[in-house]
Amino acid sequence: MNINLNECRLIFAGTPHFSLPSLVALLELDISPIAVITQPDRRAGRGKQLTKSPVKVFAEEQNLEVWQPLSLSDSQFIKNIKSIKPDIVVVAAYGSIFPEKILNLPRFGCVNVHASLLPRWRGASPIQSAILHGDNETGISLMKMEIGLDTGPIFTQHKIDIERTETADKLNMRLAKLGGMALKSDFESILNGHIPSNEQDQHGMILTKKVKKSDAKINWNQPADYISRHIRAYNSSPGAYFNLENEMIKCWSADYTNKESGESGKVIHAGESGIEVACLQGTLIIKILQRPGRNKVTAAEFCRQINLKNLQLT
Repeated sequence: MNINLNECRLIFAGTPHFSLPSLVALLELDISPIAVITQPDRRAGRGKQLTKSPVKVFAEEQNLEVWQPLSLSDSQFIKNIKSIKPDIVVVAAYGSIFPEKILNLPRFGCVNVHASLLPRWRGASPIQSAILHGDNETGISLMKMEIGLDTGPIFTQHKIDIERTETADKLNMRLAKLGGMALKSDFESILNGHIPSNEQDQHGMILTKKVKKSDAKINWNQPADYISRHIRAYNSSPGAYFNLENEMIKCWSADYTNKESGESGKVIHAGESGIEVACLQGTLIIKILQRPGRNKVTAAEFCRQINLKNLQLT
């Protein structure tokens, strides 16, 4: 089998910024998708204005045809895909599960750009999960899609180390670029059958769920090192937070110590160096915070706004 890339009838599916390097990589391989599938426009921001996805904005700039189905199971949408007889579909963070009817349409199936080293961290939040659980490395898996959630056989994997102070936003950007590099490196060989797919080892399989706002609430009855990872894992969305009296305070940056502290959630010290809070084990030193409706401030500025001495955080 030897398929010329510029003759490949490819459909691309993706929605957020994470998807863009993968789409750019395909264009740089001289593949112009016959259609780009992305989520419908959503209302966003304080003004709740109808907003295009990053993929839609870029695709329109490149004069690519954009499809935005309300449902991937819509019969007319499936007929549209069938009518163009795609060779392959490449998916990078589209945001919905592809039904079997679509998976079976392309001649060479569907390839997913997944942001973890499968089978670890299948599902919707692999980047947050890798940081939260203290993984030292993560990566990109190029995999063949099937009915199960990220259960398909793997073509290739590309690894990177997770930095000690890395936030989910930063890791997301690095993995997005790695996804594009993986496609540029491997896609032609995958398409022509030169790279076989291997079934996933079920040992070490962990499934992640879509992140909810409530997941980001800080639990002071956790070790301080875990809470510091929690803050990085949910930075910037939805943002780690705790309650101070009647206010929900976002926490954007923190460090930790291993010293013995005291009652969990108790403010031990507040000043120029940070706001030190007792945890189950060790203490958390908060550096940057944000009150509702206000800008982010340093701990020192926050302490000038509120007297934190001996306060209990919940």
